[in-house]
Amino acid sequence: MWYINRVNEKKKFSSQDLHWLLPLSAGLAAIFALFENGIYGLSLLSGWIIFAFGFVALAVLWRWAGGGKPLFWMIALALGLRLISAVALHVFLPINGYDNEQQRAGYVFYDAYRRDAQAWDLAQSDEVILTAFSKKYYTDQYGGLLALSAGTYRTLSSDAHRPLLIALLGAFAATLGVPFFWKSARLLGGDKLALSATWIFALYPESILQGSSQMREPFLISFTALVLWGFLDWQRNKSRHAWWWLGAGMLGMLLFSPAIALATLFILAGVWWFSREDAHISWKAILIALGVFIAGTFLFSWGVNRQGVFDAQSPFGVAAEFLRSAIKWDMYQLERGSGWVQKLFGEMGASARLVFVAFYGLTQPVLPASFIEPTTLVWKTIAILRSLGWYLLMPLFFYGFYAAWKTPEKKDRHVWLWLGFVAWAWFVLVSLRAGGDLWDNPRYRVILLAFQALFAGYAWSWWQAQRDVWFVRIYSVEGIFLLFFTQWYVGRYYNIFQQISFFATISWIVSLSAVVMVGGWFWDKRKTKNPLA
Repeated sequence: MWYINRVNEKKKFSSQDLHWLLPLSAGLAAIFALFENGIYGLSLLSGWIIFAFGFVALAVLWRWAGGGKPLFWMIALALGLRLISAVALHVFLPINGYDNEQQRAGYVFYDAYRRDAQAWDLAQSDEVILTAFSKKYYTDQYGGLLALSAGTYRTLSSDAHRPLLIALLGAFAATLGVPFFWKSARLLGGDKLALSATWIFALYPESILQGSSQMREPFLISFTALVLWGFLDWQRNKSRHAWWWLGAGMLGMLLFSPAIALATLFILAGVWWFSREDAHISWKAILIALGVFIAGTFLFSWGVNRQGVFDAQSPFGVAAEFLRSAIKWDMYQLERGSGWVQKLFGEMGASARLVFVAFYGLTQPVLPASFIEPTTLVWKTIAILRSLGWYLLMPLFFYGFYAAWKTPEKKDRHVWLWLGFVAWAWFVLVSLRAGGDLWDNPRYRVILLAFQALFAGYAWSWWQAQRDVWFVRIYSVEGIFLLFFTQWYVGRYYNIFQQISFFATISWIVSLSAVVMVGGWFWDKRKTKNPLA
């Protein structure tokens, strides 16, 4: 560990860093090549190139961010867990996954399987890589990840299809966002916020799963962190370099998912508005934001309408029609795929169904179900880790509002309340968009992890400083929810005891939760009036 012990002695990357980075890259590439297709020597070379460039970039960014040992371990664990997960899934899914073409090939996500297959086809063809952005290649709505994957195969793996190379790119892409996020959190709340929020950002299980697969989410997560840092560096430091970070991150989002560029622009506009003190935004910034908004809207409408499905006359009409159609279709899929949901929908009106789908999506992946539902060992492990991550984090998104409300500085209070609002608005929106789906809900939800980790990290650091009882009460409410639904799932799958009806279960949860929260509020009032009580 002599390397990180010298962080205070040497602040900038130098040629001496290559003395350990290049051998480490070669060693890890040699291990990765054991699990790849094609000629071993070519697998080693292609892996080494990605490892070498990735490690150099991370070393440069680590020194630039100035996080010392804590940031070093965050980066190391973030990358290491994604690399281990990528290899483990590639090896064990064909052995212990479900018997379908996708999992026999070692892919967690069907979208990744289809897109990666088309990327290989494009790489082997005589067409230019930019063909990925045409209507011919439909597996990627916007073409960004398809083009990157095809370009990687054509330049580094023309002899054989090596899916782990794309997973390797995703792992590095996800990790490269960590130093930018650290800088942002540190600028907003100092070292305490940076520690808590960056650990969440680096090690959130859903992000690890996405970052070990051939998905676009790890790229989008880091693009968001890049834009966040550029915005804060411009807003608070007036740095000229901020425009480079903003431009690079926005360009990446426009190529991979214009909708996320629009969402990020909206969130940052709110941060600027609530944090201003008679600040004046330049015309240059307004024009750039307007350009990104227009480009994002056009690219989004073009991407979702590549097959000419929607009849709307404007990009805004296409976007609205797509969202309505997607919610309607996903709700239909949810109902069609479950007799239990069909029964519940039969007892509800149309508006109640929307509320149910939103709530159902917020609970996914359900923690009791991950332990109780019978499945293979690989899938049970994935389900438990994903659900544990979400259920450990979710109460912080409630407690964060309390922490934000108690923030003394008015300007900061408004900014944190805004981040909490957009986090929950995004959760509900993607729940409706994904129709309560077990896989799409967490996948869409994690894209804006940078803003969510900031809010959750703030809630955690506030509780560490205050040790407030409301933190315990909120987790107690979640414990009530988990206890009743554990009983519900056990009754559903194993018939050990009589199953309580769904609506009775919800009634018990709401009633007991009200006792905890309302009773706690009255108790606090009583203690305030009579401290000796």
